[in-house]
Amino acid sequence: MPSEAADRLVGPEAETDESAVEAALRPKELGEFIGQSKVREQLDLVLKAARQRQGTADHVLLSGAPGLGKTTLSMIIAAEMGAPIRITSGPAIQHAGDLAAILSSLQEGEILFLDEIHRMSRPAEEMLYMAMEDFRVDVIVGKGPGATAIPLELPPFTLVGATTRAGLLPPPLRDRFGFTAHMEFYEPAELEQVVHRSARLLDVRTDAEGAAEIAGRSRGTPRIANRLLRRVRDYAQVKADGVIDREIASRALGVYEVDERGLDRLDRAVLGALVKLFGGGPVGLSTLSVAVGEERETVEEVAEPFLVREGLLARTPRGRIATPAAWDHLGLARPPQAGRPSDPAAGSGQQGLFGE
Repeated sequence: MPSEAADRLVGPEAETDESAVEAALRPKELGEFIGQSKVREQLDLVLKAARQRQGTADHVLLSGAPGLGKTTLSMIIAAEMGAPIRITSGPAIQHAGDLAAILSSLQEGEILFLDEIHRMSRPAEEMLYMAMEDFRVDVIVGKGPGATAIPLELPPFTLVGATTRAGLLPPPLRDRFGFTAHMEFYEPAELEQVVHRSARLLDVRTDAEGAAEIAGRSRGTPRIANRLLRRVRDYAQVKADGVIDREIASRALGVYEVDERGLDRLDRAVLGALVKLFGGGPVGLSTLSVAVGEERETVEEVAEPFLVREGLLARTPRGRIATPAAWDHLGLARPPQAGRPSDPAAGSGQQGLFGE
C-alpha cells in the first residue's frame, strides 16, 4: 500500500502511533463487540461448543477491509477460550523455518493470530496445511540426497487468520479453516454506538448529534470513527468547552478537510479533476493520476475503492467516469449524459493513449 494511505486521517490502515490507543478502546468480550451481528452469533456458537467439549476451537478465518475489527475479534477469541494468544503476520514469515519455530513453541490450546495471512511465503503456507490438519510438521534436516524429514508433533492449537484479500488464499488453505467469516462495513447507527463507547472510555463528553456527525464521516469503519473522535476531542478542548455537539464536530472535521460523506482532500481532488478537467470521463487512470499530482498506485489503491463504494466513481473498460452523484456532491451542474459509459461525447479522447 502506498505511504500516502498511512498519512490520511480517513485511511483504514492503523498508524504507527495508534496501537496503544486502539488497545485501550478494544472490547474484551464478545458481548461488548459492536456490529457484525451475524459473525458474533456464529462465532459465539463455535466458542461455546469448544468450551463444552473442553477442546480447542476450530481454526477461524476473518476476512474484510482494514479497520473493521479482525484483530479485536482474535483477542476476544483468546479471552473467551481462556487461552494465551501469539500474534504475527504473513509478511514476517518468509521461510518455512520461521513458521516451524513459532509452531513448535505453542502451548496446548494457544491462539495463533496470523494477520495478512495471504502474504505468507509459499513454503511456509504448505507447512501450515499439515500443522492445521494433523497438528504436525516435518522439519527438514540436511540438504540434498542426505536430507531427512523429522516429524514434529504439535499440541492442539487454534489458528486465527486475517486477510483483506480472501481471493488470494489458495483453496487448500482456505478449506482447512473450520469457521470463515466476512466482516462487513458498519452502518452509521452502529458507528454511533462505537463513538459513544469510545467517548466514555476517553472521558469525552459528546451528545447524540455530535456522535452521529462523526459516525457519518467515518466511511463505515470503526478505526476511522475512533480516529476522528480523537481529533474532534482536541478541537473541542482547544476551541470550545470540551463538549462535542454537531456544530463542533462539523467545524473540527472541516479543519481536517473531511467532508460530510467522509471524503478528504485526495478524494475530492480525484473527483474534481475527473469532472472539471475531463467532463466526467471516461479517462485513463494514468492521465487522472497526472492531473491530481499523485502516483498511479495511490489513486487506484487509496482513493478509488471508497469512491466506487460510495457510487461517486465507476471503473469501465474505457476508463474512469464520474457518476451523477459525484457532480451533485461537488455542487456542480451535470451535463445530461454525465455518468453514462456508453456516451461517446463523455470521453476526453486521452484514454486511448494508455489503453484504459
